[in-house]
Amino acid sequence: MKLILKFLIITITVSGLQSCALIGAAGLTSQGQPTKKVDGDLMSTTANSQVNVDHSEWDALLKKHVNKAGFVDYKGFKNDRAALDSYLNTLQSYKPNSNWSVQELLAYYINTYNAYTVDLILRNYPTNSIQDINGAFTNAFIPIDGSMLSLGSLENGVLRKMNEPRIHFAINCASYSCPKLLDEAYTAGKINEQLDLVTNEFINSDKNEISENAPKLSKIFSFYTKDFEPNLAEYINKYSDTKINPNAEITFKEYNWDLNEQ
Repeated sequence: MKLILKFLIITITVSGLQSCALIGAAGLTSQGQPTKKVDGDLMSTTANSQVNVDHSEWDALLKKHVNKAGFVDYKGFKNDRAALDSYLNTLQSYKPNSNWSVQELLAYYINTYNAYTVDLILRNYPTNSIQDINGAFTNAFIPIDGSMLSLGSLENGVLRKMNEPRIHFAINCASYSCPKLLDEAYTAGKINEQLDLVTNEFINSDKNEISENAPKLSKIFSFYTKDFEPNLAEYINKYSDTKINPNAEITFKEYNWDLNEQ
């Protein structure tokens, strides 16, 4: 009986440690990254930061391998693997801290998420879906200032804590139902306009079926409803060409995880 009890205690302890590790990787912690909050209206500027990050390498790759619809030429990216590795090394050379502006942090984390998502796909290419990659969102493979982050921790533990819901339309999870991958790098000097652009495009795209009384929205709005408080319909109406009745019942579309390949 004592042996059985001891075994159960050990099993529960190990399971608990595994669960804690999974939670940390999936995104309930920032892994020590600075997470400044957007206070009021976000302004684009490079003038208020100790560091201005150079994203020109990523910008060139995006312009070359992403079309206006946001679909990705992964074969082309594979041929430019050295250039992508060079940009990833550039990202690793920076150490985000509290002396960076919120604009620089947002641009850095968004570009890091998107670049490492492309890296993940290339390391597992060909693949039909990011969901076919074991631990795609929970494995910690993104090095930032001595810490290893997962895509999940970068999104949920860092970006979502910055009080800027438009990040959901800027980060791209390599899937058809995701917001499109912008064909340029995010920068502090353009961040507000870029976030407005991708939010407008996504909300008014075929990823949603917006009507006055029976809107059917992307499941992104179901996954992250609390980020669009106090009222989801009110948030949508700020950008949508068609306005949703405040009392309308909102339903959600199925999510298509097929690879967003050209």
